[in-house]
Amino acid sequence: MRIGELAERTGTSRRLLRYYEEQGLIVAARGPNGYRDYAEASVDRVLQVRGLLDAGLPTRIIKQILPCLDQPRAIYFPDATPEMIATLEAERDRMTRRAECLLRNRDAIAEYLDAVREYDGVASA
Repeated sequence: MRIGELAERTGTSRRLLRYYEEQGLIVAARGPNGYRDYAEASVDRVLQVRGLLDAGLPTRIIKQILPCLDQPRAIYFPDATPEMIATLEAERDRMTRRAECLLRNRDAIAEYLDAVREYDGVASA
């Protein structure tokens, strides 16, 4: 598939797809005309890269773990180094703290909305 179709199917800009390719996160074959040609599996790979980026992992770590990915959301480390494990543990712990903060903020907003709705119900009566 061409870059435009991959961009549309993944909700990712063409510019970002070219960046992912430059960083070695995705691979495209080149047609005789020089156009990029992506395999069907690129859709899952881009979604996986985006998910890892959204989770806060930097591209340098994503690039290191991508070769270990067997299929979307299944990660294997047959020969992980102690440094890689320590880095991933630190990233996991950072994501956990971020998730806990997001949950606290979500709960605070929900409580605020409940209070506003209750107040509006009382004020309207």
